[in-house]
Amino acid sequence: MTYEAQLAETVRIRGHQGDQIDAYLARPLSAVLYAGVVIIHHMPGWDGANKEIARRFAHHGYVAIVPNLHFREGKATPEENSASIRAAGGMPDDRTMGDVQGAIDYLRSLPYLNGKVGVIGYCSGGRQSFLAAVSLPLDAAVDCYGAFVTGAPPEGMPLKVGPIKHLTKDLSCPLLGLFGSEDTRPSPDDVAKTEAALKEHGKNYEFHTYENAGHAFFAVDRPQYRQAAAVDGWKKVLAWFGKHLD
Repeated sequence: MTYEAQLAETVRIRGHQGDQIDAYLARPLSAVLYAGVVIIHHMPGWDGANKEIARRFAHHGYVAIVPNLHFREGKATPEENSASIRAAGGMPDDRTMGDVQGAIDYLRSLPYLNGKVGVIGYCSGGRQSFLAAVSLPLDAAVDCYGAFVTGAPPEGMPLKVGPIKHLTKDLSCPLLGLFGSEDTRPSPDDVAKTEAALKEHGKNYEFHTYENAGHAFFAVDRPQYRQAAAVDGWKKVLAWFGKHLD
């Protein structure tokens, strides 16, 4: 019988401008080297669903870390932190990238890392995963239905972020994108524009769009969950990281 065990715990890392923030770390327990995965949580925050994703990556042989990008809000619950962030127009890109860089640095300091680190993000985290892939040192990236890579938030929406498609030329690692055909943010047209930019610059990428799926189809605790898309999506994510990180 193969021995299986993992450790999951809260750790402290240095994020943007040296700020000390919480992060959730999950890893297998055995004497081999593993690749690392930074999980960029969705706008609802540093919640149980994203920590469960970290444990799932650990089960599949990765050291996974989820930095708490809402840590500075200081509220009692992820929901309260998320409401505060939303009211402020979202997380500033520079601060988010500073925190993600801190998570990358933390992983690369671990004695059981094989030296390679990937990033994956969902919803707003999908956009931030794309942004990390064009601005930080990474070995692979996954964008799960990240909105506003192309185009800006509609008038009246409080989110203060801009499009980042123009940074596609700086993509320095393979990118996997997973989307739903019924999503509106990003819409299939938005996805097509991002894909056109990736083709224009000759980047290594794969995009997949699932029928009968909209936004947040991976979210098992939300009505938007779509089993067929999520199951196949997980297979594609693990195959992508297996190809580029292991």
